[in-house]
Amino acid sequence: MSLEEKINADIKAAMLARDSAKLEALRAVKAAILLLKTSPEGLNPDSEAKAMLKMVKQRRETADIYKGQGREDLAEVENFQASVIETYLPKQMSEEELKSELGKIISSTGASGPADMGKVMGVATKQLAGKADGKMISVLVKELLSK
Repeated sequence: MSLEEKINADIKAAMLARDSAKLEALRAVKAAILLLKTSPEGLNPDSEAKAMLKMVKQRRETADIYKGQGREDLAEVENFQASVIETYLPKQMSEEELKSELGKIISSTGASGPADMGKVMGVATKQLAGKADGKMISVLVKELLSK
């Protein structure tokens, strides 16, 4: 079952259950999928994962802004939507798995120090798109290259 079919089925279930909060998050995902279908990038598992990660990140950042402004009610809505969207993401890599993959990438690119971070990040973000958070990749690459 493709992600689009799964989302459509879950939208129908949320409508029947009258779960408006979940329905709002699912409709946002469906809108992103429809946009991907018409984009030059096209609809494929990698582009789906990137779009979903972007949506989760946006909602988490928005929730942080709301918390900073003292609007816990709105922050709660954003965090709930982020958690709903996260259920459709592929399994994220653990820190140990990520370190081993980054070690392979560093050795294949021939990077030797912090000056080579850009080279490593370019390859790592392409290979690990949707499997790990970009911020986590960046932190670990810095750590590994500074050794």
